[in-house]
Amino acid sequence: MAASSWAGIAQARSTTRLWTGQALGARASIRLDHPQAEAIAARVFAEIDRLEDILSLYRANSALSRLNRDCRLDSPPFELLECLSAAGAVHAASGGRFDPTVQPLWRLWAEAAAVGKKPTDAAIERAQLHVGWEKVTVSPAAIVMKPGMSLTLNGIGQGYVADRVAALLEAEGLNDILIDTGEFRALGGQPDGGDWPMLLEAGTRLGLRQRALATSSPLGTTFDQAGHDGHILDPATGRPVRRVWGSVSVSAPSAAIADALSTASCLMPDEVSIVSMIRHFLDVRCEAAALNVRS
Repeated sequence: MAASSWAGIAQARSTTRLWTGQALGARASIRLDHPQAEAIAARVFAEIDRLEDILSLYRANSALSRLNRDCRLDSPPFELLECLSAAGAVHAASGGRFDPTVQPLWRLWAEAAAVGKKPTDAAIERAQLHVGWEKVTVSPAAIVMKPGMSLTLNGIGQGYVADRVAALLEAEGLNDILIDTGEFRALGGQPDGGDWPMLLEAGTRLGLRQRALATSSPLGTTFDQAGHDGHILDPATGRPVRRVWGSVSVSAPSAAIADALSTASCLMPDEVSIVSMIRHFLDVRCEAAALNVRS
């Protein structure tokens, strides 16, 4: 995802401190002003580490990796169920454009790019046989999918981690904290009473308070060195999305929903389609949708 930036670093009267780490492969940070800030930050990154053991594609023994390896996971962790439930809701609202089962396609494009090539049409068609959210059964008893399938939580996982961290801190009665896991989740505002100032990739500025913000860009990450083949894949074609949008920013009460909807928006043909999709969710706003200007 292409994250927006925090635009309030140079505020002389602020005593807000910053701690950084990693969350699902992205830089993560927490900004807060509290007498026990260091201990709070340690708890945050311990929680992120716990969630990595469930949601990460890059940890061989994570719940997600075991599901992808065996195409079945009995008694799945609550967090994986909750994240996939949110993904399913966005899949439905987006008309199937947002699809966590595109991982076989993503792997195909990544492997081809590693040797300086693009996948063949035949290889894409074969990979597409293993794509389709309707082929996945999700229940508290088990998550089951057809052989050859695999899931990715890119496009929702970082937002979900931000929501879980926010829940942890809210349960301790804490506020005036900015969580950044690649997507933003604000608990209250800044310690001095102001909103958290955000500078969107589209150039828009907004204040964030008790709300989440996510920005996605088709060319935020690319498979090829030339920067033409973006990382957001269209499950209908098996190829990188047509670059109608330079970036799309969405705010919502939930960072997971904002994350998934900003990703799904990049697959939409026009702004009317984006608005129609986000109407399925309460208190969600498209904050900016910048048209692609790159050739």
